Amino acid sequence: MADTTHPRETLWKLVKGIHFAMITHRHGDGTLQACPMTMANKEGMDEHVNFYFLLNKKTDLAHCVARDANIQISFADPGENAYVSVSSTAHLSEDRVLKEKLWSTAAKAWFPGGVEDPDLTVLVAPVTSAEYWDVKENKLVQLYKIAKAAVTGAEPKGMGEHQTIRM
Repeated sequence: MADTTHPRETLWKLVKGIHFAMITHRHGDGTLQACPMTMANKEGMDEHVNFYFLLNKKTDLAHCVARDANIQISFADPGENAYVSVSSTAHLSEDRVLKEKLWSTAAKAWFPGGVEDPDLTVLVAPVTSAEYWDVKENKLVQLYKIAKAAVTGAEPKGMGEHQTIRM
C-alpha cells in the first residue's frame, strides 16, 4: 500500500524525535553563525506551524533576530537517517501565557527566575519552507547502493525520501 502521509506530517514526525537544533542567523558583521538550541514545542501546540525556543534576551541570537528575522533551523538524527532544514522569519515574544505553556523543569537551569525571569523570551519560528531527507534502509543497504553506483557510474537510486515544503 502506498504511503499517503502528507509531507508536512512527515516533517513534524521526524522533528519530534530530535529535540536539539542548530539555529543559523546572520550576525551584525554579515557572517552566518549557528548555535545549538533545545526545541520547546509541546504536543498539540501550533502543530505543523511554529517552532518554539526559550531564549535569553541577552544572547547574540536574540539581538541578531531582532535585527534580521531570517533564520535557518537544522535538525539531524544520524542514527535514524533523518535530516531536516527549516527556513523561518522568526520573532521574539514576551507572551506570558506562551512562556508558561513552553516552560519545563530543565529550563530552570538557564532561567532560575522561572517564567518571571527578566531575561526569558520566546523565539517563535513560523515555518516558511522546509526540506527533509528520510532514509528508510539500513546502513548496509545504503553502502551497497553507493558501492554499486560507484562501480557502474550511475547515480544511487532509492536512497530515501526527500521533500521540499512551502508553507
